[in-house]
Amino acid sequence: MSKKIDLLTILAIVILGMFIPFLGSIVITFGLDFTNFNDLMKIGSTFGWFLLIFAIELIAVFIYYKLMNKIANKKLKENKPK
Repeated sequence: MSKKIDLLTILAIVILGMFIPFLGSIVITFGLDFTNFNDLMKIGSTFGWFLLIFAIELIAVFIYYKLMNKIANKKLKENKPK
């Protein structure tokens, strides 16, 4: 259970670490105002789309890693001396 909590903590830190520069760049580029609710909604939805696209990218990397690991293990078993 401890490994899952550690993983979730690290993931939360990474997401927060991505949000701060993302927020700064969006505010500077488009001149959004924190006191305007519509601007906050734009920032939130933009970050949500960013996280969704990032998650798709991570899933693709994970699938690639699993496939390459499976192929490598198969080749190691074939070349293993008997």
